[in-house]
Amino acid sequence: MMTVTEFFRRFPDEETCLEHLWNVRYGNPIECPKCAKQGDFYKLRKIPAWACPRCGHHIHPMQGTPFARTRTPLQKWFYAMYLFTTTRHGVSAKELQRQLGVTYKTAWRMGHELRKYMGIVDGDPPLGGVVEADEVYIGGKKHGKRRSKGTTGRATIGKTAVLGIYERGGPVMTHVIKDASTASLVPPIVANVEKGSTIHTDEWHPYKRLAKEGYTHQFVSHRRKEYVRGSSHTNSLDGFWALFKRSVRGTHVWISSKHVEKYLGEFEFRHNMRHTPEIMFDRLLFAF
Repeated sequence: MMTVTEFFRRFPDEETCLEHLWNVRYGNPIECPKCAKQGDFYKLRKIPAWACPRCGHHIHPMQGTPFARTRTPLQKWFYAMYLFTTTRHGVSAKELQRQLGVTYKTAWRMGHELRKYMGIVDGDPPLGGVVEADEVYIGGKKHGKRRSKGTTGRATIGKTAVLGIYERGGPVMTHVIKDASTASLVPPIVANVEKGSTIHTDEWHPYKRLAKEGYTHQFVSHRRKEYVRGSSHTNSLDGFWALFKRSVRGTHVWISSKHVEKYLGEFEFRHNMRHTPEIMFDRLLFAF
């Protein structure tokens, strides 16, 4: 994995970072989108853009990236990406503020832009084979086992419901859902897991619908303190949830429901690249 010294040797200044962005997204020669002539665009001196040698049309390589419409130096953005890919537990806005020497507001925005970007790069690959599925509730306050009249999910107040789908030995996928009802839990599984797969869950009744959707469904009863029955368990997914919750408590203390999806995208990206952590940073650098 790249060290801090290696990072600054690779990206010593703003010009190097901008050149990298240009080469990854465009490179020379290219066809001008305005005059349709092919040629080597040249770098402008006063603005972070390249110009067509024939018609003068400008191309701004930061447009369409997390760095668009920002005054924060590109090198600081790259270093923030480096920090995000060399930690297991995430990076708080306060830590970004200290490391980058920016305001807290700027650090907070940078963190959320990078989390969105990591989620986009990770994507949602199709899952299959042996899969685990389980839902959890993040944030808010737990109020025992009470359910208000008319609710369809497990008892929660002020929490965000999230469905996790985990291919054993492969990637994990998460979806923020409305509640723990059949209508919320089953469609994301059907849309993302290949038919014929074996799906392991707990005993929550909406999952029983999976057998009718073309899956082999096996489950354990957490209510009865049963966590493994033969090869059936949700321990792999439980481990992912445990890491995520510990990281939230230890690094961020608390996250709002509005931003849960971004944090999940960040942790999905790191988890899904756990077998090749040495290329995690480069994958973000070359995915613009």
